Parts: sequence; structure tokens; C-alpha cells
Amino acid sequence: MSPTKDLKPLEQTLGVSFTDDTALRQALVHRSYLNENPSFELAHNERLEFLGDAVLELVVTDHLYQNYEMPEGELTNLRAAIVRGEMLSRVAEAMGLSEYLLLSRGERQDTGKARQYILANAVEAVIGAVYLDQGYGAAAKVITTHIISRLEQVIAEGAHIDNKSRFQELAQEKYRVTPVYKVIKEHGLDHAKHFSVGVFVGDKQMGVGEGSSKQEAQQAAAKAALAEVDKE
Repeated sequence: MSPTKDLKPLEQTLGVSFTDDTALRQALVHRSYLNENPSFELAHNERLEFLGDAVLELVVTDHLYQNYEMPEGELTNLRAAIVRGEMLSRVAEAMGLSEYLLLSRGERQDTGKARQYILANAVEAVIGAVYLDQGYGAAAKVITTHIISRLEQVIAEGAHIDNKSRFQELAQEKYRVTPVYKVIKEHGLDHAKHFSVGVFVGDKQMGVGEGSSKQEAQQAAAKAALAEVDKE
């Protein structure tokens, strides 16, 4: 994006008319851009991301509490599924955030997990910017329109199901053993790690999962293990 790019189309997508778009512009500045443009007048978006993350979690938590009669553990899993990085990166793509982000040349060329991570963080930063300029109500409206609206899809896909808990129960019942998770491989920069994790019942590897965090990879491994058990 050009630093002077018109943000009105993005404001229309968000459904927000900013009083001062400085915070929105800052929300779109990745740290890597400042490495190549150290004299740029705005800071990177990480403080706004920190703020937006808290607002997002509160709005989603409140919505789940008010609308879903579920135990605390299930609500926690559902919240985790809707605010996870992969989901937020999809939201960013739907908003068209990519064309507005200020990135280094190297980061702009990356299309893998690192880009997903950047996009997810940018969504949180934009939420932080909306909150600062327009208040909680406006931020909640953006979150409801662009993120909470995906809840039914998450539930239909079973993305909120805790595969680790399900597999542990099954393994203890079927094999009388508690599964063990081991990192098989990890690579990437500190801010964009990628993990391969195996889940083992005794000495037998039951499944392998990939993820941008150990927890995400463990869930994927447990899901693969559940599918393997179904074949038996």
C-alpha cells in the first residue's frame, strides 16, 4: 500500500467513519515496513493489536455468554475457535486488508503462515483503532459484523471441538493409556514459528499435526489420531 492510500473504501467495509484516521493508518503499519522506512511518521501496529485483542475477546465472550447455554469449557473452546489466527486471517482477506497493509518487500512476497499471522494481527489492530476513535459500541459492531457472524459456520464445521480431550478420553478407554504429544519438527522465525507434532499411544504414533503454535499442532494431531482410530 502507498502510505497515502485513500482509506475511505476500507472505512465503508468496516462500516465506520473515522473522526481521525491516524489510528487506522497506524493499524496497517507492520514492524517490517519501519525497518525499511525508519523515518516514517507512524509507529508500528503492535500496541493497537494488544488493545484490539482485548476488545475482541470481551465482545466475543459477552456474545457467547448471552446467546449460548453451554458449560464454561465449551464456551472457551468456541471463543478460541472464532478468534484464532487462521479465522482472523480469513476475516482480513474478506475485508481486503492486504491491499492496505504497509509491509517490507520481503513480507509482502510471503504468502504462507507468516502472512496469515500478519493479517490476523492487523485485524486486531484495526479493532483497536476503531475502539480508540469511535468507542466500544462501534468496535463491537465491527466484530459482530465481520467475526461473530462466522460463529454458526464454526459450529457446523466442528472447529470448536477440543480434539485433544476427545482423543484422551478415547485412548484411556480403548488402550488404558494417556496420549503423549511430542514436537517432531519446528522451523521459522520467532514471530512466525511452525510446528509439527506427533501424538503417541505408548510407542505407536497415532497422528501428526501442523500448526503455527504447539497447541494448534497438538489439536491437529489429535484430530488425525481420532480419524485413525475410526479406521480400526
